Amino acid sequence: MFEKPTLADLRRTAHALGMTPSDAYLEAALRSTGALAAAYEALDAAPDELPPVKYPRDGGNHPSEAENRYGAWYVKTAIKGALGGKLAGRRVALKDNVCLAGVPMMIGAKLLEGCVPEVDATIVTRILDAGGEIAGKAVCEYYCVSGGSHTSQTGPVHNPHKRGYSAGGSSSGSAALVAAGEVPMAIGGDQAGSIRIPASFCGIVGMKPTYGLVPYTGIAPLEITLDIAGPMTATVADNALLLEVLAGPDGLDSRQRDVKVTSYTDNLNQGVEGLRIGVMREGFDHPNAEPDVEAKVRAAAERFAKLGATVTDVSVPDHALGFAVWAGIRNDSCPMMFLETNGAGMAHEGVYVPALGEAAGRWHGRTDEFADTVKIALLFGQYTFGRYGGRYYAKAQNLRRRLRAAYDAVLKAHDLLLMPTTVMKAQPIPGPSAPPEEITRRSWEATRNTSPFNVTGHPAISIPCGMEDGRPIGLMLIGRHWDEATIYRGAAAFERSGDWRTF
Repeated sequence: MFEKPTLADLRRTAHALGMTPSDAYLEAALRSTGALAAAYEALDAAPDELPPVKYPRDGGNHPSEAENRYGAWYVKTAIKGALGGKLAGRRVALKDNVCLAGVPMMIGAKLLEGCVPEVDATIVTRILDAGGEIAGKAVCEYYCVSGGSHTSQTGPVHNPHKRGYSAGGSSSGSAALVAAGEVPMAIGGDQAGSIRIPASFCGIVGMKPTYGLVPYTGIAPLEITLDIAGPMTATVADNALLLEVLAGPDGLDSRQRDVKVTSYTDNLNQGVEGLRIGVMREGFDHPNAEPDVEAKVRAAAERFAKLGATVTDVSVPDHALGFAVWAGIRNDSCPMMFLETNGAGMAHEGVYVPALGEAAGRWHGRTDEFADTVKIALLFGQYTFGRYGGRYYAKAQNLRRRLRAAYDAVLKAHDLLLMPTTVMKAQPIPGPSAPPEEITRRSWEATRNTSPFNVTGHPAISIPCGMEDGRPIGLMLIGRHWDEATIYRGAAAFERSGDWRTF
């Protein structure tokens, strides 16, 4: 309940802002804000305007260690939807940044333990309306700030193909559960590659749709101009099917503008005859690239050519700028998102989840609990924003238009771009006493090819194209905005061409 400020409250606030008002001024401020205080009291009296919860459920259960072989489950549920529909009989796991009413939510952070959202995310309702079953919440990385699978306070998520190695992140549990065959479908979230990196490491299909195609209503944000949710599945057909259920405006998420939706399963059997695929030079030869990964991806490009596609080399020099633009946006906004707005963000219209904001507000006095990835990002972001007043955030937001135009120019002459999803295979999970440098390096080393497309909003998919040393290798296909159908067409043809484990 709202409490009117006292003179002492305003004095403390003034000092925190660097003001030195007299008591007389503060008394005048108290009188002047009387109407505002009454407005907040009126808000207290009004009911919350939240979407209704349509389907019954219980609170789920935390599985035992024996039931959680890879450390990928946070909570197991069995929430049934409609009796029929596109997803009838399908079990779907949710990344644990997706709100599921009445079921605990942690987002990898002990700070949030006990948080129980009041709402279902729009995509949860859509899955249930389509006859799907919510099988539970999959572990994700601490506040979703890691491309590895080692930062959640529930413990590391292991790669089902090779224990002790990363499942990728931040949708780590979602990828591991699909790769292990425990669910056929899962939801991931992608702000720098967090769907595509775990898909690549675990040998599954992960689609980052066009920015705004899938409503983000009821999903915890990381940076509202980068946040994207999408499907993670064992097959291309299942991925396309799940996207058909998820896609389209919900009338609540203001990030959805001029959304173009189509049937993504219609052309899966069309083949790649006539498709023009550009193998992007700048996606290769990174300093940390593994030769076997690049060789498998180049062999995949040749396979596309044998299947009938026209495959040529292309160059987008600005691709190298992509990570810098992403970093300026994400890092400068980090203190505002995590600290000032308690993980909810501001200045966007949509559904705000009171329980989540209140739980995230517990950070005061507990910042030493944050994972190293979050602490270091906050330290650097607080410094840059405080020292330069948001100059680099502004510059990065402006440069994203240039980067988007650079890819668009090449996509005028090509239907798809092709490159490694990650230029390395899954790496060993850092040990419990690993230094901060190793924790952060393992979190960000796989994002160089993925993060630029969070900046530009282009759709991009990771599909498996080979395996070495028991670890999968992924290739990424990028398409024009709203043209996921062509990406699926190419991915399905490649999938049909053979068993990727033997490529």
